[in-house]
Amino acid sequence: MENANVLAQITLLREELNEHNYNYYVLDQPVISDLEFDQKLKKLQELEQLYPEFFDEDSPTQRVGGAVTKNFPTIVHENRMYSLENSYSKEDLIDWENRIQRVLGNVPVEYVCELKYDGASISITYENGRLVRAVTRGDGFQGDDVTNNIKTIKSVPLKLKGDFPEKFDIRGEIILPLAGFEKMNMELIDIGETPYSNPRNTASGSLKLQDSAEVAKRPLECLLYNIVGANNFFNTHAHSLEAARSYGFKVPNHSKLVKNLDEVFDFISYWDTHRHDLPYETDGVVIKVNDLFQQEELGYTAKNPRWAIAYKFKAEQASTVLDMISYQVGRTGAITPVANLQPVQLAGTIVKRASLHNADQIEKLDVREGDTVFVEKGGEIIPKIVGVDFNQRQPDSQPTEYITHCPECHTELVRKPGEAQHYCPNFYECPPQIIGRIEHFISRKAMNIDGLGGETVALLYKNGLVKNYADLYELTKEQIVPLERMADKSADNLLKGIQESKKIPFERVLFALGIRFVGETVAKKLAKHYQSIDALMQADYDALVHVDEIGDKIALSIRSFFKNESNLELINRLKNYGLQFEIETKENTQVSTKFEGMTMVVSGKFETFSRDEIKQKIEDYGGKNGSSITGKTSVVVAGADMGPAKLEKATKLGIPIWTEEEFINQLEN
Repeated sequence: MENANVLAQITLLREELNEHNYNYYVLDQPVISDLEFDQKLKKLQELEQLYPEFFDEDSPTQRVGGAVTKNFPTIVHENRMYSLENSYSKEDLIDWENRIQRVLGNVPVEYVCELKYDGASISITYENGRLVRAVTRGDGFQGDDVTNNIKTIKSVPLKLKGDFPEKFDIRGEIILPLAGFEKMNMELIDIGETPYSNPRNTASGSLKLQDSAEVAKRPLECLLYNIVGANNFFNTHAHSLEAARSYGFKVPNHSKLVKNLDEVFDFISYWDTHRHDLPYETDGVVIKVNDLFQQEELGYTAKNPRWAIAYKFKAEQASTVLDMISYQVGRTGAITPVANLQPVQLAGTIVKRASLHNADQIEKLDVREGDTVFVEKGGEIIPKIVGVDFNQRQPDSQPTEYITHCPECHTELVRKPGEAQHYCPNFYECPPQIIGRIEHFISRKAMNIDGLGGETVALLYKNGLVKNYADLYELTKEQIVPLERMADKSADNLLKGIQESKKIPFERVLFALGIRFVGETVAKKLAKHYQSIDALMQADYDALVHVDEIGDKIALSIRSFFKNESNLELINRLKNYGLQFEIETKENTQVSTKFEGMTMVVSGKFETFSRDEIKQKIEDYGGKNGSSITGKTSVVVAGADMGPAKLEKATKLGIPIWTEEEFINQLEN
C-alpha cells in the first residue's frame, strides 16, 4: 500500500510540475513563484531517487539533462524539410500570387501570415502523444538526431494534451531570446571569455553540445509553426496552429489569418516597425496559403513549396573601408573576388569579408581598394558590397585591374563567352581545385565521411598523401598518425569513416564526383533513370536531354566529364574500392506493367483512395508520377475540385483525363 501512495504522490507532482511548466514557458503566465516550483521539483527528485522503479523518461526531472551524446546519428526525414522562396518587395508577392492563381484558377485564397523566426530549424516527431525524436534540418533530406538536447527545452512538451493525431512531425525554430543571450554574454565577459556573436548561431550551436546538462542551462525556446504528416486531421493551416496550441506547443500568437494580399501588406508594414519590440530576433514574414487542399494542389518545386513564401525585411547596411581585394579559386576553377574589410558590426555579426562576385560587378560598382563601401547581407546571410561612398574616395585612387593569372598556380585565366566568371583551366594541377573537389566529395550531402574535414584534406594534400578523391581509399594509419593534430584515435576515426562511405548509395556517389552542373537533385534524376554509372557513361547527348530536367548545358557537361581519361581512371579505381555505382535494388511492389512508359499527374479530391494511394497504385502498375502537366504527361487522374488551370492545360495539350472511377476501372481491367 505504501508503494501505491508513493506512486500517487509522484504522479500528482509530475502533473503539477508539467502544468506549471506549461503556464510559465508556453503561456508566459506563471501561477506560482520560482521558489515554490523548485521546492516541488526537489521533492519529486528525492522520491524518484528513493523509488527508482517509478522512473519515467517524460518526468519533469529529466529536463535537467545529463545524457552525453558524442556522435549525433544522421536521420532521414520522413517528410522532407523544404526551404522557402524569398521575396523582397510587394511586386515579388504579387508575382507569387499570380503563379498561385494560374494553378488554382482565380479562386479566393486566404493566407496565414507568421513572423519568420531567426533560429535553428527543428523537426520533432510525436507518436501517441509522446516525443520520440527531434532532428535538425540538415540538408532538408536528413539531419542530426538531437533528441536528448531538445528534451531539455522546457517549452517543448514531452507528452501532449487533448485530441491529437496518432503520429506527426511538428516543425519550428529553436531560438535564444535576446534577454537570455545578453545574460549569457555578460557571464562570459565577467570571467574574461569572448562573448557569443549572435543569438541565432548560439542557438544552433547549442543543439550540438555533447552534454545535454549544458544545453539545459541555456534559456532556449522552441517556437512551432507547422504540423506535417497529419493533413487528414485538419482542413486549414490556421486550424492546425490552433490545434497545436491546444496540444501544449508554444505557437506564437502573432500569426494572422488574412483575406487578401492587401492585408498581407498591412501585416508586413506593421511588423517591419514593431519587430524591434519582440523578445527575439525575426528577419521577415512567412506567408502561407491557408487551405491545405489548395496547398496540395500547388505542390512543390525541387526546393520550395509553391504555397508559401518568405518576405525578408530590408537588409541592414553598414559602411566600412575596403582594405584589399583578394581572389579565391573554387573546385571548378571559378575565380571569386573577395573584399577584405575593416571589421564592422552588421545584423548581429562582425563582418570582415564580402563577396564581389565577378569582374563585371567590380566594374559596375567601380570598387577600389581604399574605398569606403556599403555592405549588407544578401538575405541577411551572405555579406555583399552594394555601393561605394564616392565622397570619401582618395584623390590618388586607381581603378581595380582584375587579375589575369590564377593566384595559386599562375595559369592564365579564361572567360568563356556568355559567362560572368573567369576560370583557371588548370583543372588537374591547381591545388585549390584539387582540394575543393576532395572537400566536395567528402561533404555531408555526398560521401559524408566522418573524421575528415577541410583542414585535414588540405593537410593530406600538402603532405603528398592525396592528389584526388580516389587516393583517400588507399590511406593507411601509418601515413596519417605522424601528421599535425593527428593521433591514433583520430586516424582510426578517419579510416573508419572512409570505409563506411562505401555504403553510400549511388545517387550520392554520382553527386560526389563533382560533375559540373550536376547538383544533388540532378544526380538523383540521373541515378534513377540510368540505374548505374556504366549506363550513364554510355548515354549520348540526345539520350541525356530527354531525361526529365536535363538540359543542353548539363548534358554537354556530363559528356565532357566522361570523355576525360583521368575521370574514367578515377571511377574505375572507386569501383575497385567497393563504392556503390548502381541503384540498390529495393523490394518491388509492382503488380503489373499496365501503365509502363506512362507519366501520370494526380489532381483534385478523391473518395475511394487518397491522393497518395493513387500515386502508389500508379507506381505499382508500372507508371511514373509527374509533378506538373507537360507535353510528356500521358494521363491526368482528376478528382473533384481539380485546379482549372491544370484542366485547361491538359485540355489544350490533348491529354486524356480520367475520373477516379475510370482509373479504378483501368486497374480492374
